[in-house]
Amino acid sequence: MPSSHPLPDGVSRRSMIAGAAALAGTAATARTAQAAPATGSATAAADGSGTSGGPVVFRNVRPYGAAEAVDLTVVDGKFSDRPAPEGAEVVDGGGLIALPTLVNAHVHPDKTTWGGKWVTRRPADGIADYAEQDVELYRSQDRSVGERAHGLMAHAVATGTRAMRAHADVAPEYDLACAEGVAEAGKRLRHALDLQIVAFPQHGVIRKPGTAELLEEAARTGLVDMIGGIDPISFDQASDEQLDLVFGLADRHGVGLDIHLHDRGQDGLKPLRDIIDRTRALSLRGKVTVSHVFCLPGLDDRELGALAEDMGELDISLTTVAPSESTVLPVARLREHGVAVGLGTDGVRDAWSPFGNGDMLHRTHQLGLITDVRLDEELDDCHRVGADGGSDVMHLPKVDFKPGDPADFYLVRGECVPQIVIDLPDRAMVVHGGRVVGRDGEPVG
Repeated sequence: MPSSHPLPDGVSRRSMIAGAAALAGTAATARTAQAAPATGSATAAADGSGTSGGPVVFRNVRPYGAAEAVDLTVVDGKFSDRPAPEGAEVVDGGGLIALPTLVNAHVHPDKTTWGGKWVTRRPADGIADYAEQDVELYRSQDRSVGERAHGLMAHAVATGTRAMRAHADVAPEYDLACAEGVAEAGKRLRHALDLQIVAFPQHGVIRKPGTAELLEEAARTGLVDMIGGIDPISFDQASDEQLDLVFGLADRHGVGLDIHLHDRGQDGLKPLRDIIDRTRALSLRGKVTVSHVFCLPGLDDRELGALAEDMGELDISLTTVAPSESTVLPVARLREHGVAVGLGTDGVRDAWSPFGNGDMLHRTHQLGLITDVRLDEELDDCHRVGADGGSDVMHLPKVDFKPGDPADFYLVRGECVPQIVIDLPDRAMVVHGGRVVGRDGEPVG
């Protein structure tokens, strides 16, 4: 077996799992599902339950911080511009700002210790070392993966997350227990959260015997939505073999792919080009995501443009997290070619790092902080990356408060979107499909 792969020179754990989005676009204008104005105090407490599943009118809310409050009518989980049906439930929004809930496009809920006892971590010198510490942590926990994942995912819902792309470790050390635990948590939260599960080979696909068979089983049985991969050259040291295997699984079983690619330089660019070629050859357009993609920042405009054009043509999406300025993805340039880029939290209080809280609004704040933005439109874009970018990656309908949009939103006190991204106010209410699923930072239902 190959020796433990060290982190690249000058790359700390912080930058190893990093990746932040450069920002583009303009501030969204408020558009409402029902334009009837309403009045009321912006500090009034929200009431009503919104838990019946039937038609609901959310009264006196301000989408995107609009000056005039409106009523939002929800029928069958979607915004409607028709009059509210007789007997519709009424929920008072107290004049609060309504914003689309966010999408965590890259998270590892199976690894979390959220809600449990403090874990003392020790140094690690590479991916293989971190992966072994994952196993030790897994064996030391007195709560199951399902319990731990549910705690984190429920907290994420209550703070305004509508959907997750969840990576769950698959290796002989776990069998399929991590993916099964995340699936269990997802079932408990299916009223509140859209979930995609990736079978993630953290220990390697080729370097860890038995992993390929587990990936096959996870895909064949429908346990997961996607198959993962990791650094085909530097970590697995079998680039073609790994990519042939995971692309073969995706092709045979009709699942997607989401491949971690931390490597910079040619160790990252060669697999990225190979991913593009295989996506085209197997007609997997729209089913492939590459996470982190540290090889893209720093490319000259011509090389970046050529790669982005190919990825846009094939609808290959990218995901990024936001702890390090050195690995910021050039989102504005990527978007010019139609490349979707989602934002995620990565690991949350796991063996790799004590940091993280699963709050995607906090992650949009962190994105703005590390990219050193200051203009209102830039701060608004931070929120858009967290909401629309992840929706594009997961192929979910966006939320813009238009008729037919899913009624997925949260209510907060504040003046405007930029101020909310900076101040991170408490989420007074979180709504998923027209149903209240969170109040004051706590899950409901």
